Parts: sequence; structure tokens; C-alpha cells
Amino acid sequence: MSHDATETTPEDREPTDFIREMIAEDVRNGKNGGRVVTRFPPEPSGYLHIGHAFAINVNFSVASEIEGGVYNLRFDDTNPEAEEVEYVEAIQEDIRWLGFDWGNRLFFASDYFPKLYAYATQMVEDGLAYVDSCDADAIRENRGNFYKPGVDCPHRERSVQENLEWLGKMRAGELEDGACVLRAKIDMQNADLNLRDPLMYRIRHFRHQRTGDEWPIYPLYDFSHGLSDAIEGVTHSLCSLEFLDHRPLYDWFLEACKTENKPQQTEFARLNLNYTITSKRNLLKLVNGGHVSGWDDPRMPTVRGMRRLGYPPEAIRRFCTEVGVTKRDAVIDIGRLEHAVRDHLNATCPRVMGVLHPLKVVIENYPEDQVDELDCPHHPGDESFGSRTMPFSKVIYVERDDFIENPPKKWHRLGPGREVRLKYACLVTCTRAIKNDDGEIVELRCNWDPESLGGAPADGRKVRGTIHWVSAAHAVKAQVSLYDRLFSVENPGAEEDPIAVLNPNSLEVLTDCLVEPSLSTIEPGTRVQFERIGYFCADPSLAETGQLAFIKTVGLRDTWAKQGKK
Repeated sequence: MSHDATETTPEDREPTDFIREMIAEDVRNGKNGGRVVTRFPPEPSGYLHIGHAFAINVNFSVASEIEGGVYNLRFDDTNPEAEEVEYVEAIQEDIRWLGFDWGNRLFFASDYFPKLYAYATQMVEDGLAYVDSCDADAIRENRGNFYKPGVDCPHRERSVQENLEWLGKMRAGELEDGACVLRAKIDMQNADLNLRDPLMYRIRHFRHQRTGDEWPIYPLYDFSHGLSDAIEGVTHSLCSLEFLDHRPLYDWFLEACKTENKPQQTEFARLNLNYTITSKRNLLKLVNGGHVSGWDDPRMPTVRGMRRLGYPPEAIRRFCTEVGVTKRDAVIDIGRLEHAVRDHLNATCPRVMGVLHPLKVVIENYPEDQVDELDCPHHPGDESFGSRTMPFSKVIYVERDDFIENPPKKWHRLGPGREVRLKYACLVTCTRAIKNDDGEIVELRCNWDPESLGGAPADGRKVRGTIHWVSAAHAVKAQVSLYDRLFSVENPGAEEDPIAVLNPNSLEVLTDCLVEPSLSTIEPGTRVQFERIGYFCADPSLAETGQLAFIKTVGLRDTWAKQGKK
């Protein structure tokens, strides 16, 4: 996707939500000169997650739908203690992977530090800001709460000249951390707590990842955010509902600083998925506590985790679009995301054979040294996928779950005396099961119908069951990781400690799986469908080890599982 104009105009398209309706109306009325500029402003203090993906999709998509509309990527890097270059680079990589390209519209709030400081100085000169030398506890106490009005601090009536001198000392690095702060002079008795003289600057002698030691003071988010939007020429500042209460302050700073551009802040409901948390603090606990393998663990809701799991970016974008933009927070069933992923993979993935729990099968009447090379389509019904050759021989492996010694009435897989079709191969009938000393079935003996090889049996009999297989002599060993929900409850974020409700069975690693030989050279990150099992991705994290490994992305619909539950 490009950040530049698309072919769609507001007159041609039908608005699908309140934000698009608002923007279309603004364009028709010539507001902002007909310009539409949105932005995504991440703080480079962590990795992006599914909630960020939703916000990116909203901010970038609504602009790209308007002729001449553009979107910015701006890093709000005003908190150097939590920020790293690693996150800056990772966020850009993840956004590009999601399918968005901001072109040359990459910005950093740190680029505006001189301009923001000039705004702050002007506010002091206009009597709209002052330096407060009270400590943090006193400031917190004096602000009051919902039931208690605020109290003016002793330094609120400092003269303009005195405030400028104190601000100059802050800027020159002459004061210790916490010695004082710069506050906006609004109204300490205001019913809106955010307007009770909010902080604008604090002293932090901490090296910034872009500006180094140039600045010993850093602006607070509420001060820098709206002004950064104004400096960039943003017209529509789209953000989640948590910023609704901050909108009056957003607008107040724009007016106080007399900015030429006046962005409009509009809030929408953030994306919340069940069985998922997106709190940065809790995600960090998962990583640091060793509960997951890292930020790219496939159980994590991060973009990196979803990418490694095998989620296609197109499916994520489609899901975000289908969820829609609303004004009310709601919890979305994660099954909707999985459905979008499954639907996309169904249309785009080649089919291959893989056996996760191998059970040996010896076809007794099959010639000992015979190997049949079978031409198997990569995607039945779509010739554009091509085909591959599958070797078939006397000894094969099937899925252990495809055999039951005493099958129920509607069982259409293998059982004593039961006939099934080996997909793309032939019909076989199970004659007996061989057990070890512990009574465990270790091998099946079958007979095949030679006339059914590659086609229907000569007598036209119907066989309802079809199972997958791999040739024992040609199969390739692989490791397969099966991931499930990370949490055992629908709303882990409501728990006092989400770690306490982790799903103990969220990961199962199978080390003795067998896959068809065509997968021996598969590229890391390639997505395939293991026929009758689900969609899998070649694990890129193990590529350097040379180990063939797959991650299960999402399963297929299993009608037998539903019947078994009944």
C-alpha cells in the first residue's frame, strides 16, 4: 500500500464508519483546504501488538482512501529511559510487513524539541506556564481528586522573569532530576483533573537515543503530542478512547501556543481480543519471566509473534477492517481473527502431506521393491499451483488417530476390516493390528487394490474414508510445534495476576513427525496446508540450525471433533 493518493475519491466511496463519514464531510466542506493527513505515533519502547495493528490499519487506511490523502509515521520519542533504537527499527519493519509504506513521511518528536521548547518559553512569557519546585508528592497532593479540588502551589504566582530564569536553568542542565517541573497554568479547581495545571516538562539527565545529551529536559506526552501533530500538518488525529478525557487538554495546548494548524482529535474503540492481553507491562512479565520464548513467541499477540505463527499480513488487515471502527469498547472473539487467517490460507496455500503422530503401515501384497511416483496437485481445483511427485511404497506411515481398533458406527477411517483411500494413491484394507508387549499398537498390516492406484476401483464400489500418508523410505523427519491459547480464561486482563491463569497446555512440541520429501528444501516462513490437519509455517527461528521445523498456524474445521463432543 502506498502513502500517496489512491484512485478513490470521497464522492465515489461509501463511508463505512463515523470516522470516514467525518473525513468525507470535512473534504466536501473544504476544511483544512481539503487536505487529509493522519498519523500513527508509537512510542519506541516495545514491540507492536495486534492492538497497534488495528490502529495502524485505521490511521493509514482512512487516509489512503482519500485522493491526495497521506499518513505519517511519527515516533513519540520523549521518554529516553524506555526507548531503544532496536524498537524504532522493529516497528518500521513490522509496519512494512503489515503492508503500509509511509514513503518519506517519517518523523520523530525529538526533531521538534527546539520548537516545543520555543512554544513552552512563549507560554511562560504569556503567563500560561510556570516552574514548580515542589516535589512529586506535593504536586500530586495539591492536584486533589474527583472529590477534592486542587490547591494552588506556592510557586504558581512566580513572575514571568523568575519563571524564565528557572526554565533556563532547567534547559542548561543546572538542576538535578526532580528539582522542578514546568506546568501549564490553567485552573487548579477545574472539574477535569487533566486541566489542573498539567506538567509540560520534567528534568531527566538521560542520554537520548537520537539527540544524545543535548537535552536534560523532556516534554510530557500531553504537551508534545498535539503540538507534534500541528507541526507536521496533521489534520485528523485519530486515537483510541483512552485519550478521550485528554482531548480538552490537547485543544488547550493548541490554542495556548497559537499554532497555525489545528488538528482535530477523534477517538475510536481500541481492539480487545479474548484470551489475550496487550498491556506492555504484562507482556514484559511474560518475556522476562520465561513464560514465553521471547517477543516473537507465536503465543504472543505481537506482530512479530503473529508473523512467526504464520499469520499473513493480508489476513490481519482484513480482520481489522471487518471488525470496524466504533465508539464503544468491546471484546472480539479471537476466533474471528483465526477465521480471517484460515480463509486467506485456504486460497493461497499449497497442499502437502505430513504425519504428526506416525503409525507404521505395511501393505503386505504390495511388491517389495516397487515405488510408484504419483503426480499430486498442490491445490486441487486450482491448476496455477502446479503439482509435485509423491513416492508410494510398500511401507508407509499414517496418522495414529486415523485408526481405531473398535471403531464406532460412523467411523470412516482405518479399523479392522475397514477399507479407506490413501489420498492420491489407492485403496487399502486393514487386516490386522500388531501390538507390543504393553498392548500398544505399533504397526498395521493392510492389503491394497492394485486396480485402484490413482483412480476409482474397477468394480465402482464407494469408499467414504480418505486419509493422508507418507512413504517410510522417502519421508523427512521434522519437528512440529502446536500452539494453543496462552491463557485459560477469556479475560486474563481482568485477573489480578494474568500469569496465574496461563494455559499449561499452550505448547506441545512433536519431534518425530514425518513430512513428504518435497518439503526438505522449504524456505523459512513458507506457509502450507498439511492435508486434513491444518495450516503450518516453516519456522524461521530454526532456519540457521538446519533443522526442519514447522509451526501450526491454525487448524481445519473438524466435523468429527464436533460429532465426538456430541
